[in-house]
Amino acid sequence: THIGEFQQMYPDVALSVLTPRRLDDVSNPEADAFIAFGVGNWPNRAVELLCEVSFTPLCSPTLLNKVGGFSKPADVLRANLLHLSDTEDWARWLALSKVENPDTEGGIFFSDMNLVFSAAIAGQGIALGDELTGRRALSEGRLVKPFEATVPSPRAYFLVFEHAKAGHPVLNAFSDWLRAKLSESRL
Repeated sequence: THIGEFQQMYPDVALSVLTPRRLDDVSNPEADAFIAFGVGNWPNRAVELLCEVSFTPLCSPTLLNKVGGFSKPADVLRANLLHLSDTEDWARWLALSKVENPDTEGGIFFSDMNLVFSAAIAGQGIALGDELTGRRALSEGRLVKPFEATVPSPRAYFLVFEHAKAGHPVLNAFSDWLRAKLSESRL
């Protein structure tokens, strides 16, 4: 992670990194701001879009070899589908890929994208994930991208905070730093 870089730039700022059970949970009263993944609707909170994401199938090279490769989008249905919470993202990707009447109800369901990626890396199935989150595993060869097709996610990453904190210099600096890091990671 790059959070240490921000700490070096702002040594007088005390940082605490808290991991909620859900990526859209912004309820911890101890936190000044949240990096949340959702549709951007957090009542009574200020919300800044950090980045939008698109999903693409990702799997381990071992799984790819085990199933004999994927030559067409419908072939992903031969593997365990790894889901984040529900089947919606897979259904959208398969529909965009023109797979008719796919059965997306099977597979393994997770509440955390890190668990989805861990299962994919372990060869337990094929994940539908964003390349931003999976960038390191892709660059290290632990995950591969069998198709170029992506589907835009209805969810995105947001910086969420109380309205009263809007305009705070440290929060502004953190927001600017996050955007710069996200921009660098997409080059």
